Amino acid sequence: MIEIVIGVLLGVLLGTISGLVPGVHANTLAGILLGAQAILLAILGPLALAGAMFAALITHTFVDAVPSTFLGVPDADTSLSVLPAHALCLEGNGEEAVRIAALGSACAIIIAIPLSVLCYIFLPALQPYFDWGIGILIVAVIGYMIVMSESPGWALAIFAVSGLLGVFAMRYEFLGWHTLGGETAILMPLLTGLFGISVLLVASQGTLPGQHYRGLRVENGTVVKCSVLGTLAGIAVGWLPGLSMATANGALASVIGYKKDRRAYILATSAANTANAFIGLAALFALSRMRNGVMVAIAELPLPSMSELMIVGVLAACLAYVITVCLSRSAGWLTGINGRMLNRAVIIFVVGLCIVLTGPFGIFILILATILGLVPHIVNVSRVYCMGAIMIPVILYSFGLAWV
Repeated sequence: MIEIVIGVLLGVLLGTISGLVPGVHANTLAGILLGAQAILLAILGPLALAGAMFAALITHTFVDAVPSTFLGVPDADTSLSVLPAHALCLEGNGEEAVRIAALGSACAIIIAIPLSVLCYIFLPALQPYFDWGIGILIVAVIGYMIVMSESPGWALAIFAVSGLLGVFAMRYEFLGWHTLGGETAILMPLLTGLFGISVLLVASQGTLPGQHYRGLRVENGTVVKCSVLGTLAGIAVGWLPGLSMATANGALASVIGYKKDRRAYILATSAANTANAFIGLAALFALSRMRNGVMVAIAELPLPSMSELMIVGVLAACLAYVITVCLSRSAGWLTGINGRMLNRAVIIFVVGLCIVLTGPFGIFILILATILGLVPHIVNVSRVYCMGAIMIPVILYSFGLAWV
């Protein structure tokens, strides 16, 4: 029990840090902890160390809503949800956006844990069929989204070009530095350019409006519906091979629409993000497959039981919810801040972080992604089609077409 408590507290602290600092993921911190495992295992024990990594991942899925909402900087797992969340912030409803995200993640815990256990028990026997059909499923979803778009021609063009950029970035990611970001560090400039800097460049340049919390304007039925949809999406992409949260965000956008109902979309994507963390743990124990950097790090340690880590995750989620709600109240500090200066400061910080994590190659990808990210605004097409940067590499991988 002592090891569980230590793991939870340490993980919540680390996850809060990674969640608040744009561009830093729980995967990064897990890699640092793994590098010091010889010392940490002797001090903390395997359960506390593995628990700290998993608790940091769960906490990150809650707290990352804060910079996404107030600064408009995307995380690899929440790229599309940044758009409606930051839009609500610009309307003076930033605190509500963060609280809705926290609510979605909290609801996901209730649904995701029993579903993860069921997947652990029943799905391994069906895994060969999943491995075979995943590419076809993705193509079908993308095809539907493009056909139903405002301008199918532009949607297809943006999706294809962003996909080529994603393939190029991942094919030559070895050219980037890997100081703290690990092998997935190239996703930081790629997604930040497509969904972060390109948005900030065309964002409002005036004074940020006063932030006022007027309660959660989401109906109970919407909470239930979107929590279930988001959790199922997170479970699906977490279990099926080659998929990522980008796929879940894109699929949810075709069902809910981040422009049509911003609050519902934030709730659903937050639920998907947290559910994905729990199903990743189930996939590790059931299939010995690592769905993210945290699972890779945990797999290198003497493994505790799945039930112990699930308990750690639930406890971490409870603390993370309270921390996120408290942090949402910082929205009032932004009142009256010059939007142009804030946007410039965020861009400078992100560019500097990109240099540290990925070097000159990362800056090159950031520039290309930013230019491409401006196109949807110019032609008045949904930015969701920029997710081709992730989806096309996944499709190629699913069909056995290696790009590396």
